[in-house]
Amino acid sequence: MRVTLKTYSLVLVLLASGCLAGPAASALAGTGGTSGGAAATAGAATATPTTGIGTHVIATWFGPGLYGKQTACGQTLTPDVVGVANRTLPCGTLVQIEYAGHSLTVPVLDRGPYSHHASWDLTAGAAQALGIAETVRISAQVVGATANTPTLGLPAAVTSAAPVSGGVPAG
Repeated sequence: MRVTLKTYSLVLVLLASGCLAGPAASALAGTGGTSGGAAATAGAATATPTTGIGTHVIATWFGPGLYGKQTACGQTLTPDVVGVANRTLPCGTLVQIEYAGHSLTVPVLDRGPYSHHASWDLTAGAAQALGIAETVRISAQVVGATANTPTLGLPAAVTSAAPVSGGVPAG
């Protein structure tokens, strides 16, 4: 097999551009996927990876052993917090989750799941709202984004400064 100079040059250019994009992407992932402010988060849902988006993806849930600790996006986890963890989507991305005839729109507010076979990790509040008590297959779709705030995911009754928060019925 003969490789031409033109093909070799194209491969080198592609590899070089991938190496330059890698550090920037990992830096964003370390900050919850945002590079600053609500304006950066607002358009994030359209330019983000779609890992775990679609029907019949695996979801787990978390919460009881982690109450009182901060999520990767800066919220304090309590039983009232309704949200989801995802490895790649930016904090504040709104995701519509459907399971067994129930539908709920929740914000991304943590990194995970830590189980490598699952795409999503629901807070205990989100799992309870959807009737989930174990690892299940769900449908997940990105539907928008909102500002990442310390009260993101808290029901409106818990906070007086309720942003567009998680736990919003999507039906």
